[in-house]
Amino acid sequence: MRTQILRNTLLAATTLAGGLAGIPAAHAQDATNAQINSIERQIHALQGQLQHMRQQLQSRDQEVKAAQQQAAEAKAQAAAVEARIPIGLSAPLPPGQVPPGMVGPTTPVMTGPPLPRGAFQVGPVTVSLGGSFVELAGIFRDRNEAADISSTFSGIPLPNSPNYYENEFRGSARQSRLALTLEGHPDDDSTLKAYYEMDFQSAAPTANSNQSNSYNLRIRQIYGAYDNKAWGLHVLAGQAWSMLTPLTQGIIPGKENAPPTIDAQYMPGFFWARQPQVRVVKDFDQQRLWVGLSLENPQTTWNTSGYTTTGGNSALLPDGFNAQITTPGAGVNSSTVNYSDNLAPDVILKAAWDPGWGHYEAFGIARFLTDRVDTIGWGTSNTVLAGGGGVSMTLPIIGKKLNFTANFLGGTGIGRYGSGGLPDATLKPDGTPAPIPEIMAWGGLIGYPMPKLQVYGLIGTEQESRTSFNEIVKGKNTGFGYGSVLYSNAGCDVELSPLTCTGNTSGLTQGTVGAYYKVLTGNFGTAQIGAQYSYTRRSIFQGTSATPGVSVSPYSNEQMVLVNFRYYPFQ
Repeated sequence: MRTQILRNTLLAATTLAGGLAGIPAAHAQDATNAQINSIERQIHALQGQLQHMRQQLQSRDQEVKAAQQQAAEAKAQAAAVEARIPIGLSAPLPPGQVPPGMVGPTTPVMTGPPLPRGAFQVGPVTVSLGGSFVELAGIFRDRNEAADISSTFSGIPLPNSPNYYENEFRGSARQSRLALTLEGHPDDDSTLKAYYEMDFQSAAPTANSNQSNSYNLRIRQIYGAYDNKAWGLHVLAGQAWSMLTPLTQGIIPGKENAPPTIDAQYMPGFFWARQPQVRVVKDFDQQRLWVGLSLENPQTTWNTSGYTTTGGNSALLPDGFNAQITTPGAGVNSSTVNYSDNLAPDVILKAAWDPGWGHYEAFGIARFLTDRVDTIGWGTSNTVLAGGGGVSMTLPIIGKKLNFTANFLGGTGIGRYGSGGLPDATLKPDGTPAPIPEIMAWGGLIGYPMPKLQVYGLIGTEQESRTSFNEIVKGKNTGFGYGSVLYSNAGCDVELSPLTCTGNTSGLTQGTVGAYYKVLTGNFGTAQIGAQYSYTRRSIFQGTSATPGVSVSPYSNEQMVLVNFRYYPFQ
């Protein structure tokens, strides 16, 4: 339309101009048509160029939008990985909820905080290697215990043994540890966890340090746990630290307040065990108050001084009867180890309080010690109740810089829970179990003066009471039980003395200091070095000497220096 108007206007103007100039109208119109055709061609060319430019602009707009979309998706993916939000969702899913159509391998990751180092997802289950480390330790003792990284405090040699005069050095990698945690969340409030923890402090009959230094992998802890925060309920089943062990928070597995020693037997006075159990715990008042009940695997350690024993399994009583106290293992139990006769599990009750400053505990334990007294054609089983109670606390004296801890346990028949390895019970002359009274205590200071430095100074003790009995046997006053004043200690102080050395341990006391320094820390983990010094005294119950009418109370002592290097890849 606009082209036609332009054409008519030009024709009119050309005709008028030609008439004025005397040019024929036909010639003027031909010239005008040629000009109009040229102009039209130019307009069409410009229109084509404009259309091509529009197409280019639209294509570039599409490319920009695509790039923006890709950038937004990449940002969403990065945020989802960081926050553990399933890709394609605008907000985290509640634990256990799956987007429509997403099942099996495409099940989204559970929501929660970023995964710690050494953790990864297998479907909805989080797998963590935290807690694993490798260790090389060096051990020096001025008495030869013939032990490895775990000391035998009640076995410190007396002066009658050549080992009392020998030093001992050993290197060990056996405390190196493998740990694995599997954790899932069935719903918003509940957590299921399986925990595996192993080291190499086991020795088969063929294990030695001659050449290959081959030792065995062993169970430290293997358990399953269920926690429901809405109910305040916590259940554990498997092998774990005994609930009797002091803690630093609530009644929570993994919060055990163990002395931070290099020595894997820790120190005298520390009470603990790692054993099969079923534990039920309830928390109250927003996890400030905790109450727990645990049924744990029983085992009794016996002392049969004064009695004639048969392979450690039974004791010959003064009246000629036999008291069976242990039985050699069968099946998958070692046939070279004696297992005590057990009637029921150890029962442990604990209450813990976390008021906001410090951690406080009170606990009790009940045990059932049993044996069998018999003779040909007749026998009877005996069961005696034992146990005790105690308290524990951990106080942050200077924020996170300095903590004070104090722990106490007292009772009867509780010896096996102490690091010192003192006996639970002995026998009365009629074969009835006689639980031995004992107290255990340890405590001290643990400090962190620098972020990379930990230091500690601790003292601990275990003291057992005399549990002995006198009987007239063949017209002679004879001692039985544990720590009798009638026992002879005449040979305890003379090397290779032919005289008797009964040597019942009355108590163990140790003071220890140590430090750890983190040499390297970063995304690669932590490498640290440590050193520990301890002095231990082993006291013996008073007994008779080679001089008539004179009593003697032998003792032994031991100094130890331990050093180690540890690498924690995921800490």
